Order: sequence, then structure tokens, then C-alpha cells
Amino acid sequence: MSGRTTALTPPDDAGPPVRHPDAPAPGETIGSHYEYCFGCGPAVPHGLHLETRAGEGVRVTAEFRVKEAHQGAPGLAHGGVLATALDETLGALGWLLRVIAVTGRLETDFVRPVPVDTVLYLDAEVLAVHGRKIYCTATGRIGGPQGPVAVRADAMFVEVKIDHFIENGRPAEIKAALADPDQVKVARAFEVNP
Repeated sequence: MSGRTTALTPPDDAGPPVRHPDAPAPGETIGSHYEYCFGCGPAVPHGLHLETRAGEGVRVTAEFRVKEAHQGAPGLAHGGVLATALDETLGALGWLLRVIAVTGRLETDFVRPVPVDTVLYLDAEVLAVHGRKIYCTATGRIGGPQGPVAVRADAMFVEVKIDHFIENGRPAEIKAALADPDQVKVARAFEVNP
């Protein structure tokens, strides 16, 4: 993207992203990582309820319908909600690399207004990896996957261990998530943006 800041430009010795052999297959729904996640969780009434799918390579797509509760100006999506949709989509890229990563930096460009009841078609991909840093980009389009760009973002995520959440999260939620007998759900609960 033009305008990418130095902090979001992969260093010259960064490597290409490598899709993990156990990553979800292209077209497969990735689903919610935690039921109370504002971005993808089903238990949050006014959440984004993002539906994310694995794409080819190290790419994901998602769809998000702007609801009345997501307004900023009358009849238009709040910019922070749009940034959250981009961040959530970018965060799902960790599933293709099979790493737990958190947002280190997110730079968002708002290109055109997004009206309430609009579906935002999001597309995100990993550009490069350098140590624990994952450089990625996303776009949000209206009117269809090939429609005009409404929002876009460049980001740098940082790979972390599960201890990041255990040491920093609210104890009641951490304890409840860790107590779930479904170990897949436990692992997914901690694959989240900070």
C-alpha cells in the first residue's frame, strides 16, 4: 500500500509467510475463537459477528453487516467499529500460520462512508514475517468482494504465548475459559487480539 509507515514496512530480511500444513482449508469457515469476543463472538448482542473464511495462501475473507448499534454519524458506521472489523479480520490470519498473535500496530484509512445495513466485504493477507512480527494488510469493500474500497488497514501483529492472556486478562474469564473441557475451545479462546 502507498503510505505504509516505516513501522509497518517489513524489513529487508523478512521472510515470506508460510501457510501451516494444519491450517483450515481454503473456503473453510474459521468461526469464533471466543463466544464473548466483540468481533466474532455469538454471545455479544451488538457485536460484529464477523464470519471469516480461510482463503488461498495466507489470506482470509470475512463479511460484516453494519447494524444500527454500530452507528457513529446518523445512518453511517462508526469509524472505530470499522477499524475493529479490520483488526478482527487481520487477527484471523494467525489461524493460517498457526500462531497466537496480538495487534502491535494498526493503521487505518477511511476511504468512503459505510451506511447502516451495508455488508462490508473484508479481505486480509500476510505480507511477510520477521521473527515474532507478522506484517499484514486488509481492505473492506462495499457492494461486493470487488466493490469500491471503503476502508483499508496495514498492521503488524506480534506472536505471543498463552501466558500473555493468563497474566493480563481478568481472572474470572481466564479461569472459566481454562476450565472448559473442550481443549480446542480453550486453545481458540486465547487466539485473540489484545
